[in-house]
Amino acid sequence: MPPPPPAINHPPYLIHRQWMSKALTLAQAAGEAGEVPVGAVVVDGTGNLVAAAENRKERDLDPTAHAEILALRAAGQALQTWHLNDCTLYVTLEPCPMCSGAIIQARLGLLVYGVDDPKTGTIRTVANIPDSAASNHRLKVISGICEAACRQQLQAWFSQRRQHRPSG
Repeated sequence: MPPPPPAINHPPYLIHRQWMSKALTLAQAAGEAGEVPVGAVVVDGTGNLVAAAENRKERDLDPTAHAEILALRAAGQALQTWHLNDCTLYVTLEPCPMCSGAIIQARLGLLVYGVDDPKTGTIRTVANIPDSAASNHRLKVISGICEAACRQQLQAWFSQRRQHRPSG
């Protein structure tokens, strides 16, 4: 009998799942407020929560109010530096071009995201900004943490929006 594959319950992955669960809770709140349900948290190198945010584009009337951008801004303020190289960002959805650029500019230590975005994901799916020649920072990435829960949350939200859309 072959050995089992590496378990998602391996201790480092348990920590990633814990923080992604926090991001999922934030995403749920965003969805309930009429925003695309995306949540993000920043954790420092000692494992402490530094910042948490959810999408706020609709509420703030701000095209840059993505969960990742808001979490990075709050982390910079909390840590009094824009260099977040000892931090990990957990986000439920693969970042878009704007957020990928901000992550690179922040010199983030590690990005952990839940589900790929086949339309605008620019970490690994549609484009690969971190590994491009234009990137001045090499970003470590882990994807697929709580992937099923992240995907289900987004699909359910978009499905509900389509059902309640006025016809015509």
